[in-house]
Amino acid sequence: MVFLSIIETSLPLTNPVLKFLIILIIILIAPILLGKLKIPHILGLIIAGAIIGPNGFNLLLRDSGIILSGTAGLLYIMFLAGLEIDMAEFKRNSSKSLIFGMYTFLIPMILGMLVSIYILDFPLVTSVLLASMFASHTLIAYPILSKFGVTKNRAVNIAVGGTMITDILALLVLAVIVGMHSGEVNLQFWIKLSVSILIFGVIVLYLFPIIGRWFLKRYQDKVSQYIFVLAMVFFGSFLAEVAGVEAIIGAFLTGLALNKLIPATSPLMNRIDFVGNAIFIPFFLIGVGMLVNYKAFISDFETIKVAAVMTITATSCKFIAAWLTQKTLKFSVNERRLIFGLSNAQAAATLAAVLIGYNIIIGETTDGEPIRLLGESILNGTIIMILITCTIATFVAQKGAQNISFSGSQFLEREEDETEERILIPISNPDTVEELINFSTLIKSKNNINGLYALNIVINNTSTAEEKLKAKKILEKAVELAASTDIFLQRLLRYDLNIINGITGVIKENNITDLVLGFHSNKSISENFLGKLTNGLLANSGATIFVYRSEQPIATIKRYIIIMPAFTENEIGFPLWLLKVWNISRNTGAKLLFYAPDRTLKILQEIQKQHQIEAEFKSYNNWGNFSEISEQVNVNDNILLVLSRENYPSYNRQMQNVSDYINNYFPSNSFILIYPKQLDVSEDILMGLNNPSLLPPIEKLDKVVTTIFNYFKQRS
Repeated sequence: MVFLSIIETSLPLTNPVLKFLIILIIILIAPILLGKLKIPHILGLIIAGAIIGPNGFNLLLRDSGIILSGTAGLLYIMFLAGLEIDMAEFKRNSSKSLIFGMYTFLIPMILGMLVSIYILDFPLVTSVLLASMFASHTLIAYPILSKFGVTKNRAVNIAVGGTMITDILALLVLAVIVGMHSGEVNLQFWIKLSVSILIFGVIVLYLFPIIGRWFLKRYQDKVSQYIFVLAMVFFGSFLAEVAGVEAIIGAFLTGLALNKLIPATSPLMNRIDFVGNAIFIPFFLIGVGMLVNYKAFISDFETIKVAAVMTITATSCKFIAAWLTQKTLKFSVNERRLIFGLSNAQAAATLAAVLIGYNIIIGETTDGEPIRLLGESILNGTIIMILITCTIATFVAQKGAQNISFSGSQFLEREEDETEERILIPISNPDTVEELINFSTLIKSKNNINGLYALNIVINNTSTAEEKLKAKKILEKAVELAASTDIFLQRLLRYDLNIINGITGVIKENNITDLVLGFHSNKSISENFLGKLTNGLLANSGATIFVYRSEQPIATIKRYIIIMPAFTENEIGFPLWLLKVWNISRNTGAKLLFYAPDRTLKILQEIQKQHQIEAEFKSYNNWGNFSEISEQVNVNDNILLVLSRENYPSYNRQMQNVSDYINNYFPSNSFILIYPKQLDVSEDILMGLNNPSLLPPIEKLDKVVTTIFNYFKQRS
């Protein structure tokens, strides 16, 4: 009886535990059931919200808890859009984003006003506000594109940039109309709005990155980092509201501000994605579904008419804008699908506008009923428009993302190189494990199917039981850290005579292509260390070797300075390590600054044109003379010194003094030493390349560049 007494029988439910349980069940089951019908999970959650909402079975009310969680989900979507955007691509395509932004704002504004005035017979002010609702859109389909791994596509970057433009303009229209009804639209109003938006933008885009870098440098606790990021999102959203624009603009700009501090492959990014897609975003979608009132379509023909006209107008305008963008920028059909899918969904700013317009009273009827700027038929019609446009957007975006993702995977399958990437990380110091794992996840290629290898060497006959247990625990920690980024890491515990033998044995047995060695940040690099490295690993292994010393978290690095010797492009491993460096920029958004001879710079610039990243190139012809470079180095720079094995094309005797150079010129910076891969260092089969007089002239380097292009296409 006690058990039965606590079970609620009246609707809607009020028990908070039961309400939360039902929502969790929906989040779990709805995507699975509708997925079998090929219905996107986002649409499934909206439909589920309509079914359980006040206008469905009335299981749950759209109360303050749903609204609060939904608001967080909406801000999360916009924040992720800003966080995952490729900043280099965004800057490069800013003019294209402006083109799309103006298309997707002006076309709905013009057509929307004409339709509202001449078909729906609305007054001018109502028509302007309704048209601004058509102009705005929400990136509902963005999680789908993230799932298919196409968020770096140029069309997505342009669509996201255009979203910022059209939403800001649409919300400014809303602010002006609200101001008109408050009697505040005058010169003072415009000055106040302009100044507040400018101050808001400066704070978020310039101050937030400084605060973020300071915090992430000093606090490594995973929970603290996540809460800090979440606090920044809501703080940025609040500042946007204070400035007079909607909170979603603040969330998006916060994502842009923190973009370079949260690498795509980092554990922090994985946690942000997980919590958002598991909790916050589903709450928002369910909350949108709860607004649907299907009963209005049975009892009121005006609502049906308004909803039909609004939906057709909004969808047509967004398609025309996407089509014009495709033709103007010469995009493919699938890229047009991505743009249309991202821009067709009406939700965030649309909801804000309709609710504000609904609450503005412009008069009374003879019966004393309030006359609203946007009436009830528009409110209900807006909800149906949201449902239908979100449905169309998810299907179209999923189709375009599938086609682009499939064509990319097919290309990789056709072009697959016989040599599979295998990255080995020897670890022995628990203090360096996390940064070595983070660095390795940044340099790995997308089509790396083998994950990473973590190795700990136990010396035969001399290691104690305690040392063996410690070795196992370090490997377990490495596995845990890699798992936090959804990367599989293979543990290798090896018993051998010494460390060098152990590492070289594992390299040969597992066909390792890349070796990542750690160097403790509290120690100065010594000739003894490099001597053991040279006489051991370099002499017995042809793998690409990275020696990494971390002075600060890799996510807080602003710039990578790559210093290259002459003839480095003639090393067999040149394209291999260069792609790893390219991957660092792609995954972190950090700028690359190359110092290299003119001959090498020409190749790098050609590669950069085809595989664009944010990079700068400076002529440098005297490797080892670092005094001038050191004057340009900042505390947040990471130094990459490209070296070579003895008797190979880019080797020079000054490389023997690399420890002195680092200690004298870059003592407080993180650094990476790179030794390019060789085919077989035990056999000098490349002697022909070792003679600089035999190198091809600069005008005949097309074949070299083409080879590197092909390798980048295979691995990018």
